[in-house]
Amino acid sequence: MQDEPRMRDDVSVPIKRQPPTVRMRQLAAVLRHLREGAGLSQEDVAKDTKVNVATLYRIETGRTKPQPRTLATLLDAYGVTGSKREELILLLKDAGKRGWLNPSDSGLPEQYTAYINFEAEAREILNFETIFIPGLLQTPDYARAVIAGVLPTATEEEVQRRVDARLNRQQLLIGPDSPRLWVVIDESALRRLVGGSAVMRDQLRHLADQARVPHITIQVVPFKAGAHPGMPGSFVILRFGPIAPDIVYIDSMGGDLFLEEEAELIRHNMVFEHLRADALSPSDTAALLTSLSEDPD
Repeated sequence: MQDEPRMRDDVSVPIKRQPPTVRMRQLAAVLRHLREGAGLSQEDVAKDTKVNVATLYRIETGRTKPQPRTLATLLDAYGVTGSKREELILLLKDAGKRGWLNPSDSGLPEQYTAYINFEAEAREILNFETIFIPGLLQTPDYARAVIAGVLPTATEEEVQRRVDARLNRQQLLIGPDSPRLWVVIDESALRRLVGGSAVMRDQLRHLADQARVPHITIQVVPFKAGAHPGMPGSFVILRFGPIAPDIVYIDSMGGDLFLEEEAELIRHNMVFEHLRADALSPSDTAALLTSLSEDPD
């Protein structure tokens, strides 16, 4: 996400654009649907309300939080009254609220911070991994070994900060409001000796334990499955239920990507369904994890 320069006394000062919260994305989606439901184009609304098209576009894509007066104007134009209007006004007031991580002092990359905040509000998480054990299921020692290996120039402090962030993320899986987690892992991630035999043994045992948690499902795509549709790379689908549109998250060497287009959501959901079909059943996966934990070499 690029920073926009602002000119102040002939000096270019970067303005850090905050990633949208789930609540802001929810408000954006509702306003877009209300406009479309009223049969109005953005140009129609701009003509009737004096809210220019560029501003309306930024509001409807979650890039800009509308001012209260602007929201009221749009709701008038769409004929929204009563409890629905009150609900959207309250949503605007809460639009800046995020999850447990504060981007300003986390010391983590902005896009990763955005992902953590989205993940914290997801009701269902679908994760496919080709090389790593999913972050929500990593042990501290495995996480430390992975982060140090992936970031060879990181300081010990930077590595620990990322380990702490990963372990804090795992608190999502504890308690009655935990999201539904369904992970599919390529067998190669289980076979790679990250941190050595002892670390992998503990990691595989932890996976086997987590597989018994009611709201967590783990499946493994075995080597014998051959080529499969997940080979191009890992991804996460975050589902928010009725509160906001789903998103796909991809962490890559080229940067972090958030995909929201309907075509991308359909494609990644279809790939995940194929992966679930190609993978071992949850019970066969649990047996494999137990077997490998006894001899990870």
